[in-house]
Amino acid sequence: MHAAVVTDLDHVPQYLDAPDPEPAGPEQSVVEVLASALHPRVRSQADGSHYTETLPLPFVPGIDGVGRDAEGRLLYFVVDGGAMAERAVIDRRASVVLSPAIDPVRVAAAMNPAMSSWIALRRRIVLPAEAHVAILGASGSAGRLAIEVARHLGAARVSAVARDVASFDDLRALGADDTVSFEESSTVSSADVVLDYVWGAPAAGAMKAIVQARPDRGAAFSWVQIGSVAGAEAPIPSAALRASGLRIVGSGQGSVSTRDIVAELPSLADFIMSGTPHVSARAVPLRDVESEWSGPRSAAARTVLVP
Repeated sequence: MHAAVVTDLDHVPQYLDAPDPEPAGPEQSVVEVLASALHPRVRSQADGSHYTETLPLPFVPGIDGVGRDAEGRLLYFVVDGGAMAERAVIDRRASVVLSPAIDPVRVAAAMNPAMSSWIALRRRIVLPAEAHVAILGASGSAGRLAIEVARHLGAARVSAVARDVASFDDLRALGADDTVSFEESSTVSSADVVLDYVWGAPAAGAMKAIVQARPDRGAAFSWVQIGSVAGAEAPIPSAALRASGLRIVGSGQGSVSTRDIVAELPSLADFIMSGTPHVSARAVPLRDVESEWSGPRSAAARTVLVP
């Protein structure tokens, strides 16, 4: 079969022949892959920069996708690797059956970025009633979906914080009640929850501004660290923790068990398949993986590889 294959962590995946995958246990099966999205998480898997363990070379990247099993059912599946191929081995316990009427490209594009905010709000914190949720990095694909996820899960107010001011009209159209730049982040000081896709110095600056402007500094609020596009480390001022009810937690592999992630897949898939969230996807042939990997990236449209 053909697959995207990583032979060197310093080189993008190549379209090569690869061995047919073989199930290793009774809960595993082979699916025909219909769509697998090129997420930032997959890019970090392919270059070895993600905080999880690197797969031994050579390997096929891809952590999720939509496939068809031997019975003809469509499945969304999560794997450690191997999704960017014509066929993949999946654990049926880490999959969910989809409606035969769904668009595989749409589901593959949306599930992973939507999962980041869904898991954060469902598994890492208790979302207060009538909550105010602020999203740092709201102009990215995961941040855009987070606006709609937060609203779906019960947020009464959603604030979008982004550096790209040109995206503000789009973010309001997605349901953001207000849009602010990082320099104006103190205006979201009433937030009960901050979903942080940025980290680095911009997040530290926003955290300081929000804490200093809070009307009741002792009131509890949660800062959920999800992504780190602005840097892997952030210079958090100690006073932000000592002088407020701030609670910082992370959300990702390790802080949430595979069992808990899988438990959320049916509800998340239903949300995606309902047609409610706005999803923009570009279907690209798997054979073009090398040029696509190296090409320009779009925050609004997710690239989905289709064999």
